[in-house]
Amino acid sequence: MTDKTILVIGTYDTKDDELGYLAGVIRDQGGRVVTMDVSVLGDPSKPCDFSKHDVAEEGGSSIKAAIDSGNENTAMQIMGQGAALLTARLHREGKIDAMIVLGGTMGTDLALDVCSALPLGVPKYIVSTVSFSPLIPAERLAADTQMILWAGGLYGLNSVCKASLSQAAGAVLGAARAVEPMNQSKPLIGMMSLGKTALRYMVPLKPALEERGFEVAVFHATGMGGRAFESLAAQGAFACVFDFCTQELGNHIQGSNISAGADRLTNAGANGTPQIVAPGCYDLVDVVGWKPIDDKWANHMKHAHNRLLTSIVLQAPETQQIARAHCEQLATAKGPVTMILPEKGLGEWDREGADLHNAEGLAAFLNEIEKSLPANVSAKRIPHHINDAGFAEKALEIFDAWCADGTVKTA
Repeated sequence: MTDKTILVIGTYDTKDDELGYLAGVIRDQGGRVVTMDVSVLGDPSKPCDFSKHDVAEEGGSSIKAAIDSGNENTAMQIMGQGAALLTARLHREGKIDAMIVLGGTMGTDLALDVCSALPLGVPKYIVSTVSFSPLIPAERLAADTQMILWAGGLYGLNSVCKASLSQAAGAVLGAARAVEPMNQSKPLIGMMSLGKTALRYMVPLKPALEERGFEVAVFHATGMGGRAFESLAAQGAFACVFDFCTQELGNHIQGSNISAGADRLTNAGANGTPQIVAPGCYDLVDVVGWKPIDDKWANHMKHAHNRLLTSIVLQAPETQQIARAHCEQLATAKGPVTMILPEKGLGEWDREGADLHNAEGLAAFLNEIEKSLPANVSAKRIPHHINDAGFAEKALEIFDAWCADGTVKTA
């Protein structure tokens, strides 16, 4: 088995023993280790491969500037910027295969920046005292970040702490050895959706696109799925996007925790990637199902999808707000954008006669889209539901035309 190199990051002035133990376990399993110190005030017991001075200078600053700031938050942001840039460079240069960061709240704040600096598919682990905590907003999580709770490890080594650290060491090394790089032999289509109980267009579209020589990746629009989609879109990974479930944008605007961040619907456009967009489930705001529902939703229709997730149905003035937000996000696109607007509904529960049928909200949304549509976006109304065959056929018609005229690169 080819040895893999793991970057181990932490504040070596205060967590020297713990970081040394973590690195030792990786080495004992045959992995290689590169160390990076993100301390500010103190020094490690022995030099790291990349010192705190290296880190600060990579970000265009210095340890002196961090100390002179007199503010621990400012100081750690200096170190976070430098650590992110240095980690990204080490990966580009082929010097590391994966990374792991150890920390409390300060170290975790830094770790989130470092993880976001690495491409999707590079193993990235955070061992933290606040893993899975509501302190961590979804938009700060790189889509494939792995977190392990650092149990019993706030001050020094012990058997509880070692149980966490040894698992983390095995996990990051195992991931580095097992990860399968993305296959770039076929152009990739990025598609957003929900499960088949709500949206079903991917069932006919995926094989149809594969027959045309494309690979299709379908992302689950539940916050982190949108983060993964946007991350790859930002890297220019897609030949075209079929962004057919934009619900996360509404979640974000309405303050739901199930958010993909403020940049939803922007990254493909920033790269000029061709976009076919349909606002699937635009009128649903998902909230955490096991928490009390906010009083502001008292007069709204609701759907308890499971014990984790409840969907709120937006009313007409709210759907108009969501329509304007779609147009604002897409107005920044540098590439072609076509919106498909099904007149019969945009989610299975929204069909006429279904429990969440919302004719007034749909009409208000579609009219506001057309009223606010930016000049760079074209819109096509169709007399179908988003789950009807006619919708998939229209999407393929647009796509095939783009392939024929070279808008979508086929190889």
